[in-house]
Amino acid sequence: MSNVYKVAVLVGSLRKASINRKVALALEDLAPANLKLDIIEIGELPLYNEDIDVSPPAAYSTFRQQVGAADALLFVTPEYNRSVPAPLKNAIDVGSRPYGQSCLSGKPGAVISASPGAIGGFGANHHLRQSLVFLDVPCMQQPEAYLSGAATAFDEAGNLSESVRPFLQKFIDAYGKWVEQHKKA
Repeated sequence: MSNVYKVAVLVGSLRKASINRKVALALEDLAPANLKLDIIEIGELPLYNEDIDVSPPAAYSTFRQQVGAADALLFVTPEYNRSVPAPLKNAIDVGSRPYGQSCLSGKPGAVISASPGAIGGFGANHHLRQSLVFLDVPCMQQPEAYLSGAATAFDEAGNLSESVRPFLQKFIDAYGKWVEQHKKA
């Protein structure tokens, strides 16, 4: 039997009824047996400031510890103004500092973006991937995952649409193989 890998899930939207949080929870339910997904909350992180990082606030330390304990990273994000939402960018900045002590480095990652719009958060997805290259997060290339029209991916009760389930299943299964491949290497 393969190992079970802990995956830190970072959701870019802070809204209570966030489509992206629903996607993250759906992925948690669909995850293969070798992955244990855990959403790491980012909404309480103070804006990254090197001046306060001299004596890091508890939120920085807790976040870095949680992400550091994970084997892999999964980013689930909407698109704001063709880029990554500020809370997610801030979390990445907090996790990548202090310089040389990144809790993100070397962890296999993947990005899925979801948006009510037609292009499914394409801009945010690719903008985030640029940062991940610099941060030494090997990012799964295929299948790419852009969920357009995401407002219809869940019914009124929050249940995943049967039309979207195969797409998410294919993505999370491929990610399970990606993590396994990188952790064994």
